[in-house]
Amino acid sequence: MKLSILDQSLISYNQTAHEALQESMNLAKMGEELGYIRYWIAEHHAIPGLACPAPEIMLSYIGAQTKTIRIGSGAVLLPHYRPYKVAEVFNMLATLFPGRIDMGIGRAPGGSAEATNALSENFLQQVRKMPELVEELLHFVGNGFPADHEYAKLSAYPIPPIAPLPWLLGTSKKSALLAAEKGVPYAYGQFMSGNGGEEIIQQYRDHFQSRKHEQKPHVLLTVSTICAETNKKAQEIALSSLIWSLKKTNGVGDRVVPSIEEVMKYPLNEKEQKMIENMKQKIIIGDPNEVKAQLIEIQRQYKVDEMMLLTNTYTPKDRKDSYQLIADVFDLANRNDDTTTESFPID
Repeated sequence: MKLSILDQSLISYNQTAHEALQESMNLAKMGEELGYIRYWIAEHHAIPGLACPAPEIMLSYIGAQTKTIRIGSGAVLLPHYRPYKVAEVFNMLATLFPGRIDMGIGRAPGGSAEATNALSENFLQQVRKMPELVEELLHFVGNGFPADHEYAKLSAYPIPPIAPLPWLLGTSKKSALLAAEKGVPYAYGQFMSGNGGEEIIQQYRDHFQSRKHEQKPHVLLTVSTICAETNKKAQEIALSSLIWSLKKTNGVGDRVVPSIEEVMKYPLNEKEQKMIENMKQKIIIGDPNEVKAQLIEIQRQYKVDEMMLLTNTYTPKDRKDSYQLIADVFDLANRNDDTTTESFPID
C-alpha cells in the first residue's frame, strides 16, 4: 500500500504557531525516514488552531530539509489567485527540488467569509470559472498555449527540469469530472465528505481523458487516522480533536486543540454524544493491526491507488507515534516503489 501524509499544521494548547510549524517540518522529515511517499500541507485562512495560510512558504522550508519525499499543497485554493502566479511559485519550487513537487489544487474558500473577501474579489465568480482557471494553470506548467493565444509567448519562469505534478482535490462529482476532463490525478477527501465516494471516484475513472498516450487515471484517498499501541489509548487520543470539532460546531470552539485531560471533563449531553459517534465514523481509530485492516478494506472499497493519512492529535508525540506505528505495520521503510520521477505529461 502506498501511504502519504496530509498535515493541517494544528496548534495545540500551550503551543505557539511557530512551534506548530516546526512540528510540521519535523513531521515531513520523519515521514521521509519512515517511507511515506508524499507530504502535503493544507491552506487555511484565519481559522483558530491552524497555522498555515501559505503552503508554498512551508514547502520551500521543508524541501530544504528533506531529500526524497514528494512535497505538495493540499491544496492551493485557486479561486483566490491568478494561475500565472501559482505556476511561477510551483515552477520555482520544482526548480529548487526537482522531481519532488506536487501541485494540489482546490476550490474551497479555506476560511471565513471575511477572510475570503479580504483575499479576493468575486470569489464565487472565480469558483464558477474553475475549469478555465485550471486549464490556464496546466498550460503554464505543462505544454504551453496554442500559437494564437494571448499568452503564447509567456512562460512561468523558471522552467524546471521536471514540471510540478498537478492534482485536483475535491469531494464532489463536479471536481471528479473536472479532474477527468483535464487528465490529472484526483485526490478525494473522504475525511470531510459524506456518502457516495465510490461513485464519485468511479465517475473520474470512467470519464478520464488522457493528455498523453498510455496515461491512466490515478486516485488518492485522504482519510483521518489515529493509531496507538492499544485501541483504548487511540480512543482517548482521538477524543481531544473530536471535542474540539464539536465545540466549534456549537459555536464555542477553543482557538487551539484542548488536552486529553480537559476533554475528559467535558460533559456531553445525549445529542453531543451522537454527534461524536457520527464524527468517529469518518475516522480510523485503533491499534496498528486494526488500523491496517481498515485501511486495506477502505482501499479495496474505493479502488484507489494511494491512501493519504490526516492525523490531528493534542500532542505532537501522539501524532508522530501514530504515523510511526502505521509505517511499521505496513513496513513502509522497505518498499521499493520510486515516485521521485512523476511529472505532468508534455505533449
